[in-house]
Amino acid sequence: MVAAARAMSAQTREKEREFLFTEKDFERIRRFVKQHTGIKLSDAKMNMVYGRLSRRLRQLGIDSISDYMKLVETPGSDELPQFINAMTTNLTAFFREKHHFEYLEKTLLPQLLRRNAQSRRLRIWSAGCSTGEEPYSLAMTLLSTVPRPDEWDMRILATDLDSNVLAHAQAGIYDAERIDGLDRAIKKRWFRRGKGSRAGSVRVSPELQALISFRQLNLMQDWPMKGPFDFIFCRNVVIYFDKPTQARLFDRYADILIPRGHVFLGHSESMFKVCDRFDLIGKTIYQKKD
Repeated sequence: MVAAARAMSAQTREKEREFLFTEKDFERIRRFVKQHTGIKLSDAKMNMVYGRLSRRLRQLGIDSISDYMKLVETPGSDELPQFINAMTTNLTAFFREKHHFEYLEKTLLPQLLRRNAQSRRLRIWSAGCSTGEEPYSLAMTLLSTVPRPDEWDMRILATDLDSNVLAHAQAGIYDAERIDGLDRAIKKRWFRRGKGSRAGSVRVSPELQALISFRQLNLMQDWPMKGPFDFIFCRNVVIYFDKPTQARLFDRYADILIPRGHVFLGHSESMFKVCDRFDLIGKTIYQKKD
């Protein structure tokens, strides 16, 4: 009875949709997304996938999701980046999960300043940077914490799979309401309010932009950079990966970090029973073992 009811419900949804979208189509998309991004789409994501792809079908004038996937799967297809952009979810904010930035300011950066006093070098990676709020928050923390930052060789690598959000991040322009919750001193020092046609928007200081290199990167593929990084922010990224994929990614992070380097995860993420190369030292803060 339950199985029959589910089948009838699926058939009803298919009839109501503008484009035919079957369970078989969804499984095909899930396999393709997992192969190319490492993201594992749950059963609950079927309606989300349909909603995002149907907009793309209208733009291209394609009549079915099956035909669209043939286009995406064609070797060298220009549509693949658009498909990946549609399948990735981007949600972020300035100084999100504030305890991470407090730990940086009060504990980790002072340690690194002492440790790296001779090289005067700092390398940070924001993996899954979305529209840029995270790497810009990191840049603000660095420039506010490091004495005489102009005497240090500091760089932040900010990467994401989605080319659209990277373009947004690189521009550094946001709706003014995005900074409403920030301290007045932070807003005054690091943001410029738009005028005229730009009223209602803010732009990050060029001083912050100068610290950051934005690059498109698929975490599941080869990495062009060699490191080593002092710490990595990879927050609200691995929730989309299954455990074996997470394990491989954490292992690669360990390889590219300095000895005793740090990884910061999102509030619902953990390395517990996934990777044994890190110690949990704070709330979703991990340190590489010796």
